[in-house]
Amino acid sequence: MIVESTYAHLKSHYGDEIEHLEIEDVRIGVFHTAIKLSNGSYGVSGTLPFMELPCDKKSRDYGVFSPTKIRGQKVTGLFESEKATNIIDTLKVAALNALSSRFLTPSNYHIVEDADPIDLIGFPVNKTITVVGAFHSYIDRISGTPNKLYVLELSETALGTGQKEFYVPAVKYPEILPLSDIVIITGLTLVNHTLDDLLSVILPHTKTVVTGPSGSIIPDALFDRGVSILGAARITDPGLLFSVVGEAGAGFHLHHYCARKICILNDRKA
Repeated sequence: MIVESTYAHLKSHYGDEIEHLEIEDVRIGVFHTAIKLSNGSYGVSGTLPFMELPCDKKSRDYGVFSPTKIRGQKVTGLFESEKATNIIDTLKVAALNALSSRFLTPSNYHIVEDADPIDLIGFPVNKTITVVGAFHSYIDRISGTPNKLYVLELSETALGTGQKEFYVPAVKYPEILPLSDIVIITGLTLVNHTLDDLLSVILPHTKTVVTGPSGSIIPDALFDRGVSILGAARITDPGLLFSVVGEAGAGFHLHHYCARKICILNDRKA
């Protein structure tokens, strides 16, 4: 799994810096989750819906990584926890982004600041482009080009007016992705554990982009799996981050108030 591989990479290269880190603060919002680590690093992740919250009194959770027991937990404990919940998955990606933030530097990776992946792709004509996730602005922009467009989504209702003609049920990804010349994938797939399966069926020649705040990790594991560009978020105003997330901020709110876009390029696929 990419999350586990990335954590293992960070631990093997920067273990002394990670070993004693704790979760200093956390904010779990409707759309995003923000985390602050004890070294002053911040990270953000898309929030998975908490559908698994129990009604049965006997199964209610008051243990680690439940309310009042997240702050102060060691980061290593989060990744080594045997608990499997949407809350844990969300926290792991937010923490992974925080851990990665200090190492996403020009000395380590080819980074283009203040750029969106769609501006770097270029759209040759008569190609097949697949967007995984309801990126409305991407869909509108691509649909205006002479290319074949598919949008893989769980629900057609996520698409806007004039976009539903491009809808394909997400379960059809094994059929659609191998046909694609360009694939753009939401970073939320890191959180819900679907990214590995998606990448496994994409052909080597395809230009593959993973983008969104959840995907702000060191890119080594993604590049090893053929990703061409990682669109990440660099937190610029940590003081505002928790307010934006806690007040139901979406991705565009993050980039408007407290983050800026960066692109990390896989030079092996240049």
